[in-house]
Amino acid sequence: MRLAWSVLGRLCFALFVCTFFILSATSGMAAHKVNTTFWGVAIKGYDTVAYFTEGRAVKGSKKFTYVWNDAKWYFLSEEHQDMFASDPEKYAPRYGGH
Repeated sequence: MRLAWSVLGRLCFALFVCTFFILSATSGMAAHKVNTTFWGVAIKGYDTVAYFTEGRAVKGSKKFTYVWNDAKWYFLSEEHQDMFASDPEKYAPRYGGH
């Protein structure tokens, strides 16, 4: 009987550890931490939507700012700001902008 509890205890512990690692790995997938400047600006103030629409890096303006995922995002125009706001995951850089 003592052996059965020992095996059961180890099995429960292993199950707990596996569950912990699976949950911690998948919890970060939903919203990843964004790499920001000292002032909390994402991708150094560049307009992330411009990479898709213009095909190049374009500095955004503080006039068109959107806060998402604990970061300030600057855009070239209100149109780009609205595009980002409608689907941030589509335009945000992968892996937090590293």
